[in-house]
Amino acid sequence: MSIDLDNIELYLIAFLILFLWWFIRNTIKFYYGEKKRVKNLHRFAKDGEVDAQVELAKHYQKGKVVKKSCDRALYWYNRASLSGSDEAKGYLQKFVEDKKGRGKC
Repeated sequence: MSIDLDNIELYLIAFLILFLWWFIRNTIKFYYGEKKRVKNLHRFAKDGEVDAQVELAKHYQKGKVVKKSCDRALYWYNRASLSGSDEAKGYLQKFVEDKKGRGKC
């Protein structure tokens, strides 16, 4: 089987178009999957799931998928620590120290 080198540009363009379509499609699927995951984290966190509360606080602290909010991160860390999570207590203490030291979350 021989490839016609005169049309190699067409093959490259076709490949790039297919790759671009695949990349955009998977990026959109990932984005909506992450949004759905955060929505479920909210639901579980409101129901008192400690691990969900900690994860949600991390999302708010870093601004991952949701708008960055120090107040909401502090709220979810505090709520998880009041539920008895030692991990959340450590995160809460570090979060408060960082906020005092740098003024940022």
